[in-house]
Amino acid sequence: MGERVGNMDRYKLTKKACYLTGMTMAISANLSPLLFLTFKDMYGLSYTLLGFLVVINFFTQLSIDLIFTFFTKHFNIHKAVRSTPLIVFIGLILYALLPRFFPDMAFLWIVVGTVIFSVASGLSEVLISPVIAAIPSENPEREMSKLHSMYAWGVVGVVILSTLLLTVLGSANWMYLALLWSAVPFTAFLMFLKAKLPPMDDFGGEQSQAKIFNKGIILCTLCIFFGGAAECTMSQWASGFIENAVGVPKVYGDVIGVALFAVLLGTGRTLYSKYGKNITNILLFGMLGASICYFTASLSLSPVVGITACALTGIFTAMLWPGTLIYVEEKFQNVGVAIYALMAAGGDMGASVAPQLLGIVSDKFGLTGFALRISQTFNISTEQVGMRAGLLAAGLFPVAGVVCLLCMKKYFKKRGKIRLK
Repeated sequence: MGERVGNMDRYKLTKKACYLTGMTMAISANLSPLLFLTFKDMYGLSYTLLGFLVVINFFTQLSIDLIFTFFTKHFNIHKAVRSTPLIVFIGLILYALLPRFFPDMAFLWIVVGTVIFSVASGLSEVLISPVIAAIPSENPEREMSKLHSMYAWGVVGVVILSTLLLTVLGSANWMYLALLWSAVPFTAFLMFLKAKLPPMDDFGGEQSQAKIFNKGIILCTLCIFFGGAAECTMSQWASGFIENAVGVPKVYGDVIGVALFAVLLGTGRTLYSKYGKNITNILLFGMLGASICYFTASLSLSPVVGITACALTGIFTAMLWPGTLIYVEEKFQNVGVAIYALMAAGGDMGASVAPQLLGIVSDKFGLTGFALRISQTFNISTEQVGMRAGLLAAGLFPVAGVVCLLCMKKYFKKRGKIRLK
């Protein structure tokens, strides 16, 4: 017992570096959207080009996920972990400074910076969770939940502090905001230089890679796909839905749609890190609750009910992504980096497909005659009808997640814990 506690103490700095790296992912994911209107006004960028930054971010992260899934054995895992926050730092520095010095090529340099820190975000998704999982702990699943709560609290901090700083500094000085945030990954990098990293299974052998794609792993990948879809669709669309479909002013939509959702997301993960157990039931509860929130928000004409449903989605989706990782740790022995990479790829895919589907359904359905009849019946615009239809369609992802989880329970009930090597 004493030896175990001693081992845990040796990794205190490692944990702190991982938590800070988790927060840098929130910076990478949320800084550009907060600056969209600034970029549009300063550099004359179209909404299409601004939206392309989101596509670049997702595509880069997904590419890193897949590379590590199939080619893990070609990487030095410990060096990759230590260098991850440094890559974010470099990306943010270039993102901030180059558009200032070369304003005629601003979009190109913004893209370059985005690609670089998106590479690091992909590495963080793949590497930081297995580091936490490999550290000796009395409650490893709670440590995993605490790690992922750092991202949610990071979103809250990035949204609120960036808004305040942009107000004080002025939008034209946005680059100082990016430079300020670069201090976070640089601090994490310095911490990793001194931190001791635990032994980690790189899971790179050919036989191991073949065993990645058994039915149980595929089911878990589908589960995190549906979980990522449920979480990220609401986080990306809540503000717009509250403003356009519910009719609440934009400033309140931004606060309620982004900050409050993230607060509840972080609260759910923090509570699990302190008191959580029985992850299977937590996942089922989360998928069911998220489904109810999506359907309630899309169908209710009451602004209060709609806003409440959007916000509560945060607490129901809180454990869907990290909870699936915890579930994988419970059901499989010898989980390595390659499986974490596959899980990250599944989550990223869900986080991209579902929000895009919501947009497509909203655009297409809003033009139909059926939408026109609904708008006339309930005295709302066809645009509002379309967005509600899109949110209703997005609610099918957590419903599918419930079905997936029931299949997972049946599958593992027969097999118990599966050894992958």
